[in-house]
Amino acid sequence: MRSRLAAAAAVAVVGAGLVAGCSSSSDSPTETGGRVDLTFWAWVPNIEKVVDKWNAANPNIHVTVSKQAQGDELVTKVLTAAKGGSGVPDLVQVEYQALPTLVSNDVLADIAGEVGSAKDKFAEGLWQQVTLGTQAVYAVPQDAGPMMLYYRSDLFQQLGLSVPKTWDEFAATARTVRQKDPKRFLTTFSAADPGWFAGLSQQAGAKWWSINGETWTVAINDPATKKVADYWGGLVTEGAVDDQPMYTPEWNKALNDGTLIAWPSAVWAPGVLEGNAASTKGKWAMAPLPQWSSGESKTGNWGGSSTGVTDKAKDKKAAAKFALWLNTDPDATAQLVTEGGLYPASRDAQAGPALQKPPTFFPDQADFYTQAKAIADTAAGFTWGPNVNVAYTAYRDAFSKAITDKAPFGGAVDQMQEATISDMRKNGFKVG
Repeated sequence: MRSRLAAAAAVAVVGAGLVAGCSSSSDSPTETGGRVDLTFWAWVPNIEKVVDKWNAANPNIHVTVSKQAQGDELVTKVLTAAKGGSGVPDLVQVEYQALPTLVSNDVLADIAGEVGSAKDKFAEGLWQQVTLGTQAVYAVPQDAGPMMLYYRSDLFQQLGLSVPKTWDEFAATARTVRQKDPKRFLTTFSAADPGWFAGLSQQAGAKWWSINGETWTVAINDPATKKVADYWGGLVTEGAVDDQPMYTPEWNKALNDGTLIAWPSAVWAPGVLEGNAASTKGKWAMAPLPQWSSGESKTGNWGGSSTGVTDKAKDKKAAAKFALWLNTDPDATAQLVTEGGLYPASRDAQAGPALQKPPTFFPDQADFYTQAKAIADTAAGFTWGPNVNVAYTAYRDAFSKAITDKAPFGGAVDQMQEATISDMRKNGFKVG
């Protein structure tokens, strides 16, 4: 499933810092033999079929799925319900970058006591995204979006290209493509996709947000992010890569006709390619992202979501039990893959029977998911902040302008930093 990192809701974030949600209640109706009915807001296709399996085996904890829109619409709806004091679901599917927004608005509960022991079932970098750098646990990882490199193997062979293992080699390959066939580009830099840039920055070691007590540190213009920005800015300026945005009719055409022959993307990319460049089936291959230093093995995440328990849940322990089952049980995670099209967050599920065959769009790469699992384990840890929507909007504005003005990309990162800090202070957050 294409699980792009949509911007968090454009809703004013209240509160003076990241406040831990209330811990799970010790009073659980199911512990005394009672029944509890839980509501679950989610958007995964066919997830109700997975939930049906749970309900059949757990008659005292009945979960009803309410299908929702993805991303900012869902976050807005949850915040609106919480503010109104009614209609808040017991469980909610949350993209990782939206977790701090819900936590700082006291929407999500700390379920560390119920799910904390499952930490080793997930990659360390992924687990960090549901803990926000604290001891509290605000959700169970559901799916992941580790980044990797996709390339047209037929055109690489035709042009005599080797798969780049470092970003220096990637830049050299981009220049070679332009020299051998000026009608083609190795890839494009998109000023419309901040989640893509965030994932690339994670790989380089970026730490955009961190929190100590109630004090936030914002470092979107840290050296790692500046390095990534300057690298791509240089390639765009010299014309070595294209500068058109992704997910447009023009981009689709460029993928289809071979104008673009590589795409640094995430594990869900085969579905996008199949939908947007169907004529190229069987012509693509996947490899790890190029590395900043030879011999390294690191990646970032672009996409992914989790299952959180709300602070107003009727039975937090029962809800947490379901959230853990949904994302770690072998049958449940296999069904999330086959029915929902997710790439599971669970390490065991990543090597499970549902992922033994490659994506249909990559019929000749039998080890696709074996490689994907190894790559997923190398994802860098990352803490999201409470106003990702502001940072992402600033990215789109600043990088688009930099491309238009042919200006260095480093200045765009500085603008992201300034906009993010200003907004956090305006909304009462303590920023060090």
